[in-house]
Amino acid sequence: MHELKPYMNPGILEAGCDEAGRGPLAGPVFAAAVIMPQDFYHPLLNDSKKMSRKAREMLRPIIQKDALSWAVVEVSPQEIDALNILWASVEGMHRAIRKLSLRPDFILVDGNRFKPIDGIPFQTVVHGDATYTSIAAASVLAKTFRDDKMAELALEYPQYGWDKNMGYPTRDHINAIREWGYTPYHRKSFHPKELEPTLF
Repeated sequence: MHELKPYMNPGILEAGCDEAGRGPLAGPVFAAAVIMPQDFYHPLLNDSKKMSRKAREMLRPIIQKDALSWAVVEVSPQEIDALNILWASVEGMHRAIRKLSLRPDFILVDGNRFKPIDGIPFQTVVHGDATYTSIAAASVLAKTFRDDKMAELALEYPQYGWDKNMGYPTRDHINAIREWGYTPYHRKSFHPKELEPTLF
């Protein structure tokens, strides 16, 4: 059975940060920052990618209720194109941290790249969303908020199937781009090989 570590540093306000939506061709990237009580435990909590959609949706209100503070922000496709997806994700995490009602004493970040923010010490953790409770909680919030947004955008552009593929480069999504072209929600800096023009 998978066991997350409850914290890295005992007895302080430790915020976990994660994002959702780095790989899609369309839609914003969402970032979340969460400060959980250090004794929080839920048997279903894990890296959101390893959880079922039902489990994520069940856990989201529990995390929102039990967190000492949480924040979720979105970074637009236009900002992603301007910054690149890595730094757009980091920018989103910075915005989420600054939206927290409590200033964290320490930040745990999923991944291996981050930029300092407001003099707060931090640690990057590869596979952090499968390692620490607060990062896993952030991954659940970022993923569920982004899925809701993609379902909302799918009502505007139903032919791309975003309510199912969440903007990722599935065969159906690529075929829809071939037929209908790009939308304002597509990232112009993301070009799947299948859609590159053939050069003769």
